[in-house]
This record gives sequence, structure tokens and C-alpha cells, in this order.
Amino acid sequence: MTKLHGCRKVCAALLFCAAAAIAVSAQTFTTLVEFDGNNGASPDLMTLSQGIDGNLYGTTSTSYPPYYGTIFRMTPAGSLTPLYGFLCNLSKCPQGGDAASGLVLGKGGLFYGITRVSGPSESNPCNELGCGTIFKVSANGHLTTLHNFDVSDGGDPNGLAQAADGNLYGTTNLGGTNGGGTFFKVSSDGTFTTLYNFGGSTLPSGVIQATDQDFYGTTAVGGIHCDPGGCGTIFKIKASGIGTLLYKFCSQPNCTDGANPSGSLTQAVDGNFYGLTYQGGANNYGTVFKMTPTGTLVTLHSFCSEPGCADGEYPLGPLLQATDGNFYGMTNLGGDTTCSSYGCGTVFQITPSGALTTLYNFEFWDSASGGGLFQATNGLLYGATYSGGNLNCGCGTIFSLDMGLRPFVAFLRNPAKGGQEFGILGQGFTGTTAVSLNGIPVSFTVTSDTLLTATVPAGATTGYVTVTTPSGTLTSNVPFRVLP
Repeated sequence: MTKLHGCRKVCAALLFCAAAAIAVSAQTFTTLVEFDGNNGASPDLMTLSQGIDGNLYGTTSTSYPPYYGTIFRMTPAGSLTPLYGFLCNLSKCPQGGDAASGLVLGKGGLFYGITRVSGPSESNPCNELGCGTIFKVSANGHLTTLHNFDVSDGGDPNGLAQAADGNLYGTTNLGGTNGGGTFFKVSSDGTFTTLYNFGGSTLPSGVIQATDQDFYGTTAVGGIHCDPGGCGTIFKIKASGIGTLLYKFCSQPNCTDGANPSGSLTQAVDGNFYGLTYQGGANNYGTVFKMTPTGTLVTLHSFCSEPGCADGEYPLGPLLQATDGNFYGMTNLGGDTTCSSYGCGTVFQITPSGALTTLYNFEFWDSASGGGLFQATNGLLYGATYSGGNLNCGCGTIFSLDMGLRPFVAFLRNPAKGGQEFGILGQGFTGTTAVSLNGIPVSFTVTSDTLLTATVPAGATTGYVTVTTPSGTLTSNVPFRVLP
């Protein structure tokens, strides 16, 4: 990729930010990358994605002109390589810009993502930079635009979710029949279908496909009580486009159940959904909640429950359930007030029963330090800060957090039917002698040291996958689901 040059206002405005952290326990926090505008700026706050080569891939929402965001590759140790820059000239971004929702790994090792703006023509009905795109990109940076939004089918898209049928599903914040966004499906070759139109201005999150094959998500506004558009909701949508409202936030007095959910949901191994609200709760600084598939919601933690809001304020999602069964997340403010009177945000751990521990406090004021975390198959947690880091730019960082969790294996495809192939991601696969699914031996091929290709055996049932390598046995972080 051509070197990125010249500086955007977002960098200049954040010169004083920093994203180093103070350890408050034995965990090891390491700043791996400090963005400087040339290699991107303001990294996506959702999650990174692990490729079939074992490296991590992600996006930045901006960079130095004439580019408007980047796609990058990073080794687990933190060596970063920009792969693609979204070129914008004269307020036009032919391939899109502001790739703000990360990447989804798909078949063949390709990644899929969205940009929030695009300018393929003179007419841009969403704003001066257009309505956004859906793209696919190879691990070496070759990008293909699959779809340009034109407001009638949506605009300002959120992240994508790859479903069991091989298609990608997502939402938009704008456009559609009612102007409140859409729920859509897009195939790997770009065939696009609008499935549902949201009403009003709801600001839906990205969706996840749950074990029942339906899609679940949140809206930041909508529902009841909050002014004027409501405090947000949780919804379910079938692939056919039939939507169901599961929960309205601020249903309890004084919004003790939370308000304005932040980020997408996480379905845990217990089958329940976990998430965050940005506001509401007992102290109006946000909550962690659990919801059953039928819509019964329990508040697990209200932020700012500790003196000086040492437990953080205003969390930004989604939550990550790591291999120890606990959830991990970040807050936008709160924590150690020696950096500012508001605190600079935290990294926290919370158990499924709601016991919260603050793991790290960010130093110096950082207005957007919250966001989602990602666990790579080496066991480490990775995250990003939107600003801070390089003092000449304040363009954000990528960090790792070592909680002492063991390596594991993850899936390129999950679920699948008997006889179908799926990929297994991990490390140290050379010399692998056995793979099993819920105790049933699995036929496999060692494709590389970081990828196995396996076939769902006849008679197999849903369960964990184990891989026997020369250095030991690795177990999957989640069950592999066998479809009937």
C-alpha cells in the first residue's frame, strides 16, 4: 500500500492523549502498536479477527489524507503491516471510507467488512460522502466492493455476521422504507437482499446469529420513557425478516435496568445473552446485563458503584467471553482519577454471576478508550483504543492482555452438517495426530501450522473439538454445533 501522508483533524485534536495502562493486578498489559496516521488512525473498537495464517486483521476508521481509513495485518507479537488504504479525493471515496466495524473471516481465508461512507457518484443521498459499502478483501490486501448502499436499502452500515447458510447479515443505521435503518443479507458474490426495515431512528447494533439460528441485536434508542425516542431495545429477527421485540430498556423505575445499549450482544456458552448499556443502571453510568432467549433481563452490575467510579463509567461493547468462562470489556471513562477528574477508562472482568474486577486503568484522558476485546487462539486478549498512544498524533493503540489463559482452537465455520467441511484455527498443528468432535474421531488434513481442514463425521453430536499436537492437546473455546 502506498504510504499514507498528511494529517486529519482527529489526530491533531488528540495530541495529549495516551493509552498506556497501570496494572492493578498480576496480569500483563502490553501496548503493541501506536498508530501514527501513516499506518492508520482511530482503530476499530469492535474486535480484531484471526486469519487462517495465525495473524490478526483489523481496520482503522481514519488515517492521514488522501486516505480515509485502512485495513491492516498484525502478528500476535504486534508487528503491523497496512494492507489497504481507502482513497478519498474531492469528497469522493469510490471504494468507501471509515471502515469502522472490523472484519469477518469467511471461506477461503477472505475477510468481509463495511465502510460507513462511500462516494461512487455525484449523488450521495445519505451525506456528502455517501451511504457506505460492503467489501471483501484478501489477506494480501486485494479489495472488491460487493455492494454500495443508496439509502433506499440502507446507509451507515454496522458490522457483519456470517451465518450458517454461508451468507452475511447486518444492519444499517439509516435508510430503508422507514428511514430508521435496515436488516439485510448479502452473499459472498454480492447478491444483496433487504429483509427488514426498522421504524423511526433506532440506531440498531450489529447482529449475531444465535444457536437457534435466529439473529439478535440491540437498538440504542427506541422503546419507552427516555426522551424523546426511547432508551433502546433488544430484538430478534429471523432470516426470513420477521422481527420480534424482546425487551425495552428503562422498563424499571429510574432506568435501573439500563438505558441505551452499547454494541452487539454476546451469546454465552450457557445459552443466555450478555451485553452492556452505556447509561442507566443504579447510578446512570451504564450496566452489564444478562437476558434469557425469551427476553427475561437481569442487571448484573451498575457502573460507578465504587467510590470515585473506580469500577468505570459508560461501557462500550461488546463483551467477550474468554476461555475461563468470564466476560471481559472496557469502559470509556472512570477508573483511576489521577489522569483526569473523569478517569480515563478501564479494562474489566465480570463473572456470569456479576462479580466485577477492574484489571487495568488507562492513563491520561482518553475520550474513547472503550470497545470490544478479542481472544486469539494463543490465549491472549487483544483490544484497541480509539485515541492516545503516539504523542504527535494521539491516533490510538492496539494492546494485549495476558491473563494466563491457555491456547485453544477456534473454528472457521460453525455450525455445519454431517459430511460438511469446516476449518480449525490455532497454532502448532504441524504433526497433529488426532482430531475429535465430542469424542468422535474426525477426518482431517493439516493445511498449515495454523489451519486444519476437517469433516463433520457421521453420527457426531454437538460438543467440543480437541486437537492432539506434538506439544499437547488443544480444546475449542466453544462447542462445535452439528446441524441436523
